[in-house]
Amino acid sequence: MAVEKMSIAKALNESLRKALEQDPKVLIMGEDVGKLGGVFRITDGLQKDFGEERVIDTPLAESGIVGTAIGLALRGYRPVVEIQFDGFVFPAYDQIVTQLAKMHARALGKVKMPVVVRIPYGGAIGAVEHHSESPETLFAHVPGLKVVSPSNATDAYWMLQQAILSDDPVIFFEPKRRYWDKGEVDTEAIPGELHKSRVVREGADLTLAAYGPMVKVCLEAAAAAAEEGKSVEVLDLRSMSPVDFDGIQASAEKTRRLVIVHEAPVFLGVGSEIAARITERCFYHLEAPVLRVGGFHAPYPPARLEDEYLPGLDRVLDAVDRSLAY
Repeated sequence: MAVEKMSIAKALNESLRKALEQDPKVLIMGEDVGKLGGVFRITDGLQKDFGEERVIDTPLAESGIVGTAIGLALRGYRPVVEIQFDGFVFPAYDQIVTQLAKMHARALGKVKMPVVVRIPYGGAIGAVEHHSESPETLFAHVPGLKVVSPSNATDAYWMLQQAILSDDPVIFFEPKRRYWDKGEVDTEAIPGELHKSRVVREGADLTLAAYGPMVKVCLEAAAAAAEEGKSVEVLDLRSMSPVDFDGIQASAEKTRRLVIVHEAPVFLGVGSEIAARITERCFYHLEAPVLRVGGFHAPYPPARLEDEYLPGLDRVLDAVDRSLAY
């Protein structure tokens, strides 16, 4: 067993390095991913070690980056595309939903699209406009795309490799506010299924379900609730498409209460689909309606106001209290 403590950023870097070592068809593309090593240094040192033909600095042209990756995938390569910031992905949205997501079906299964689109997402870093978006629902809604997000270093390391090995396109959302959070990573472990949720804290009275940056907030909320005698389970969803509804159902039937938390706006967010599906599946088990906590249905605010916009400990605990009051 090879266990090493590393940050999420370092885990992603090591994961990409391993993928490049194991398969010469793996390529990395994006703005400033080469010489600079990416604005968050996720690709630091990779161009130096693997060359400019495998770690490719591209022009500032997201549509062209993804379009080129599609062409490379058609020729048997496994491109890993970096979108520098979440709000920059929209020029490439047409390529992703019109071409990348549909190519497999369009070819009646004969063509694979092993493309990973890495997107740092979410707020709480004090950034300017277009640098703190949470657009995951836009991609989860599109058939043909897998959409995942790690919340810790171990998942960052293994989920990225699993995404690269997938023959289907994967939108890989990286919680940028957590890049520097550290955890132990077993680089020789056998990873679990990419789209399975995971209970990260056992509880009996209520389930908090989250993914990416909000998992840590939910763990903090569960710890705070425990001081008041409330037993809160925390479920890391890990995948937004497909969603592990069986795992959520099992936890909801156990605790009889469910609160879903994400940074993205509550309106038509991933939590909306989960709330509807779990209400259908667990109607006679639930002691309270499924509640959702998230961002407001408004453009992401200037940095000085983001603490008011983002769901934090108090808003999560308020939802816990409201659910337990039924």
